[in-house]
Amino acid sequence: MGKPKALVTRPLFPVAREILEKNLDVEYWTLAGRISREELLGRVADKDALVCLLTEKANEELLAAAPKLRIVATVSVGYDNIDVPACTRRKVVATNTPGVLDETTADFTWALLLAISRRLVEGDAWTRTGTWPGWDIDQMLGGDVHGKTLGIIGMGRIGQRVARRAQGFGMRVLYNNRTRLTSHLESALAAEFVSLERLLGESDFVSLHVPLTPDTRHLISAPTLEKMKRTAYLINTTRGPVVDEASLAAALEHKRIAGAALDVYEREPEVHPGLISSKNVVLAPHLGSATIETRTKMAVMAAQNVAALFEGRRPPHALNPEVLE
Repeated sequence: MGKPKALVTRPLFPVAREILEKNLDVEYWTLAGRISREELLGRVADKDALVCLLTEKANEELLAAAPKLRIVATVSVGYDNIDVPACTRRKVVATNTPGVLDETTADFTWALLLAISRRLVEGDAWTRTGTWPGWDIDQMLGGDVHGKTLGIIGMGRIGQRVARRAQGFGMRVLYNNRTRLTSHLESALAAEFVSLERLLGESDFVSLHVPLTPDTRHLISAPTLEKMKRTAYLINTTRGPVVDEASLAAALEHKRIAGAALDVYEREPEVHPGLISSKNVVLAPHLGSATIETRTKMAVMAAQNVAALFEGRRPPHALNPEVLE
């Protein structure tokens, strides 16, 4: 009997490939660009395992096209690309890679926050034109970060790490979350639990760290943007659809907020044209976890999830462990 077959939708780092190839016959998508939906459905038809990215949807359509499939492993923490209930119905294990990118994404959140508040990208572009005349006292004025108020919406692992970094800037930290943290953790983070309305009204920087759910889709839209300070900045490193991009573009155009820094988009890779044309926006191409160390760890975790199943062990990060009972 041959080895179980796996499809991996992008080439992985060598250490992750080694884990997979020990017990599986692995096929990789190696052509330039993402695998098309048609190609994915065709190639997964005879596979026992699928290792995919956030850009590939593992839904009822895909599961129906892959009757032998036993596991779907996404190389990501978020798993809105996987229909977990559909996987459960079909006895397919779904896994993700939690915890591995928390510190890295928190770092990048601060990179965006500092870049937008100090107009770094705008200044870089000006300097490269060769027309910068040199220092002047009222040139490229941004806003201070130290001593300001940071509002964190979503105080999970990444939100907490963003809050810890705020202490180094002497910031006041407000947070809003589905459940309140323990008093001990609030004290350690120097963070105050407040309503969403109060957070929006008092924060100089609003940073988003919520998962994408029906309740958080367009959490930031025209009504919430209206509640923010005119001098405030919005930072998004979570999921694009948490922000209504059309409303954000309008708010920036009419100077209802001072600026925004985004790493994720509502319809990736498409970006609202009003954001592209705005000078007071920093636009990053989904770089939150993009370090060599972290992306390698993510790939290894996904590979370990798959390898565990075919070695007769419980995948360490199963989203639907009831399938294994």
